[in-house]
Amino acid sequence: MTEIQDLIKPDRGQDAVPIHLVNTDGFDTFAKSLTGAQRAALKGQKFEGKGYQVGIVPDAQGGEAGFMAVGGVADPEELSSWCLAKLAEELPEGTYRLTGAAAETGAGPAMFGWLTAQYRFERYKKDENAPGPRVLLTKQAGRIDANMAEAKAEMLVRDLVNTPAEDMGPAALEAECEALVKAHGGKLTVVRGDELEQGYPMVHAVGRAADRKHAPRLIHLTWGSDDHPVLAVIGKGVCFDSGGVDIKPASGMRLMKKDMGGAAHAIALAGLIMGAGLKVRLHLIVPAVENAIAGNAFRPGDVLDSRKGLTVEIHNTDAEGRLILGDALTLASEQEPELVVDFATLTGAARVALGPDYAAMMAREDETAEALIAAGRAVDDEPWRLPLPEAYREYLSSDIADLSNAQNNPYAGASVAGLFLDRFVGDGIDWVHFDTFAWRPFAKPGRPKGGTAYGLRATWKMLQTRFGG
Repeated sequence: MTEIQDLIKPDRGQDAVPIHLVNTDGFDTFAKSLTGAQRAALKGQKFEGKGYQVGIVPDAQGGEAGFMAVGGVADPEELSSWCLAKLAEELPEGTYRLTGAAAETGAGPAMFGWLTAQYRFERYKKDENAPGPRVLLTKQAGRIDANMAEAKAEMLVRDLVNTPAEDMGPAALEAECEALVKAHGGKLTVVRGDELEQGYPMVHAVGRAADRKHAPRLIHLTWGSDDHPVLAVIGKGVCFDSGGVDIKPASGMRLMKKDMGGAAHAIALAGLIMGAGLKVRLHLIVPAVENAIAGNAFRPGDVLDSRKGLTVEIHNTDAEGRLILGDALTLASEQEPELVVDFATLTGAARVALGPDYAAMMAREDETAEALIAAGRAVDDEPWRLPLPEAYREYLSSDIADLSNAQNNPYAGASVAGLFLDRFVGDGIDWVHFDTFAWRPFAKPGRPKGGTAYGLRATWKMLQTRFGG
């Protein structure tokens, strides 16, 4: 993971390069306060105060660095998570402080973007030309730790998703959960290989064709006091998805290292919960498999048993994520939880509907959905709610089993997948499902191309409000 511990520091009057934030409305007034040489420098850089523009001009005050920075933002007095990200990406190595109104707020939520903008995935290739650290000073020292924790969680998701399947198989996800226990306490229980057949038959069926190195497993971490409300966090851990016997085309398989993105979200969220000491009894559940092809792979037309006792006819082996989540949701429901949240890179239909920038979110309770949307807006991580329509339950009907794992039509694929999962959640349980992409196909400031988290910060903020902390 990118080392970010020293990228934001308390402002104690250290020498630093000033950053002036301006928008298009205030640019003319700001320009009048500059020297002719400074105005000329900004003009040469075509700086007009537009969002994400970066300008570097001579420092009339004679600062040690010899220059000052100017950043274009939507509102200099109300900073968003990403408004400083371009500055953090493009400014030279050094130490910086905000001026004007932003100096008093100390960057606030924009600390997050300053940190994540300096992320680099260098496990396999070092960038020898990468700039050194850009350090931001803040007068809100009390907010550094919270922003640092969230940025580390985001970067953990990126690292896990960016890592190829050979190095990020089920055993590697287990190791990540072991690291959580080592750091925060708790208990880890893992059921592996053929032992899954008895208690988690759908996890076993999906993962049994993989090589022993990538044998399937059900990872269950428990943490917190038994006196606290039960919170279950579940992540789909399909470490590579060939599609199974219903094999994907090469183009559809290229990014399937990211099909464990739900597990990455769940593990990162669990780290935030445990690190903050949230007053919950946490159950982190990760069904981890590789959907491989071999002589013992499950097939279209097979009927699988499930932990809940429902039988499932396999319409398509490429609809495997919902199968392993079914057993995981059943386990979570047995804990009598106050809330269950699952994350999964589940359907292409969600991407067609919402594109890459929004996590599709489905929820049983309107109040919970509204709380997540409000929390997401507050931290620039808004999910988009999709329905769970009763009218579409019939799409999952089967002539020979309790239900099918996929529909025979192209309609409402994301919602129908959610309806499948709903069958495995206990009655009356408050449940939220995130159908997340876990991947950014196009870079944006603070958000490079590659693995990324969607809905993680929204969920974390909602949980802090709901459970106090």
